[in-house]
Amino acid sequence: MKKRVTKINSIFLSIIMALTCATLPITAMAESTPIKNSSTSVKLAFAAWGDPQTSSSTITSALAARAKNTEASAKDLGNAKSTLDALLIAGDITENHTADEYAMMHGFLADKGVKNIIAAEGNHDIRSSDYSEAKSGFVNFTNGINAAVGSSLKISKMYYSYTVNGYKFIVLGSEKSMPEESYISQTQLNWLDSQLKASTKYGKPVFVTMHQPLKDTHGLPDTWNNNITKKAGSVGEQSDKIKAILNKYKNVILITGHLHTGFGKYSYQKIGNFHSVNLPSIGITNRDGYEAPGLGYVVEVFDNKVVFRARDFINGEYLSQYNIKIYPDRVKSASLSTTSYVYNGKIRKPTVTLYNYSSQKISSDNYTVTYPSGCKYVGTYKVKIAFKNKYAGNPSKYLTFTIKPKATSISSLTSGKRKFTVKWYKRSTQTTGYQVQYSTSSKFTNPKTYTISGTSTISKTVSNLTSGKRYYVRVRTYKTVSAKKYYSSWSGYKSIVTK
Repeated sequence: MKKRVTKINSIFLSIIMALTCATLPITAMAESTPIKNSSTSVKLAFAAWGDPQTSSSTITSALAARAKNTEASAKDLGNAKSTLDALLIAGDITENHTADEYAMMHGFLADKGVKNIIAAEGNHDIRSSDYSEAKSGFVNFTNGINAAVGSSLKISKMYYSYTVNGYKFIVLGSEKSMPEESYISQTQLNWLDSQLKASTKYGKPVFVTMHQPLKDTHGLPDTWNNNITKKAGSVGEQSDKIKAILNKYKNVILITGHLHTGFGKYSYQKIGNFHSVNLPSIGITNRDGYEAPGLGYVVEVFDNKVVFRARDFINGEYLSQYNIKIYPDRVKSASLSTTSYVYNGKIRKPTVTLYNYSSQKISSDNYTVTYPSGCKYVGTYKVKIAFKNKYAGNPSKYLTFTIKPKATSISSLTSGKRKFTVKWYKRSTQTTGYQVQYSTSSKFTNPKTYTISGTSTISKTVSNLTSGKRYYVRVRTYKTVSAKKYYSSWSGYKSIVTK
């Protein structure tokens, strides 16, 4: 009887466990996390989407899914617990830039509480019709949706700029209909340069957006499915020019789309002075990384950093493992008390001075200075400045100074027939050799120079000169370090007339 009861209890327990396990996925399923600022210190918050490619076509399930994915992502914006200052869309708003596709996007976004819609055109928005017609459709959509959400943003062409909460957004756009790439005119490039020059002088991050990324970035051309040319998948012919302009300025963040790559190794890249973020598609299932549709970022801007918070907008979930943190350079200028010393056998450590964009001197409490070892010999030395406290996260800075060999001077200068002989004082410490230079001008225009290797030779006779001509002569030392010559200052000159 006891064994029978035990068996019944065991069966009953198994049934209970089975039922419990069956319900666990439902009861333990993570609930969506509404969009909400992570801190009260957020100065600007905006969502960043790429490639909705909203389609009104239902010919294939893939085309029909794009509108559903975008609509679900838009609902996530509407459920936000903190106000979004903007939604940035990095192109390919529609599949075929038809009026009904733009109308669908307008309907998805108009009542979601987003204050501004900052949109760039993509190749799908312009590629299959007359450019003026495509431009008109894009401009009308951008102006219409911004009027609907209460924004003052109004555009008349494909490229424009707009300021939100004191932060500048610069939008680039093609000026021709092209199948995959963009055409950026020299006029637009000049405009970009002037916009960046004006807006970066305050030290705040500046957001530049265009549809296609620069060539050789974010895994291109391999991340493009038709990588037959080096520039495949990129903005095109003007890529290098755009890159050069962006590189001139600090704290520029380029935001692009087009590639449909998910969160992962191709999402972020530091390119010279500027940062580049490539957005996944919001409407299409992504590849080469975290593969799902509805992916994008909620971007939070602080005084000292910009955080791209990776989000699945369809399921309302943050994917923090794919977050991107960018620390703007808040140091306007950095200098050393001197950048050049003369060797004297002592360790040299020039002092550091830093200023922020408010022209205030940065306290040394906010950084540490590291000098290289042995900085007393002839050579070049790199000083590292690492930041902490109020400037924690600011990119480290590197400044250099040199130590030059000690100079020498002329001990005698004697004249001979169509020649002269110069002698100088010996320098044997931290010296490899000497140089003798002469000219018929005291300003040493068109001089002739002789290099003397070794420190033992301390005289030089120069022959085959013009008789009765005045010559000006000077000398200096040099030291070779790692195949580089470091020169002392020139001695004072002496002059003599040949016999």
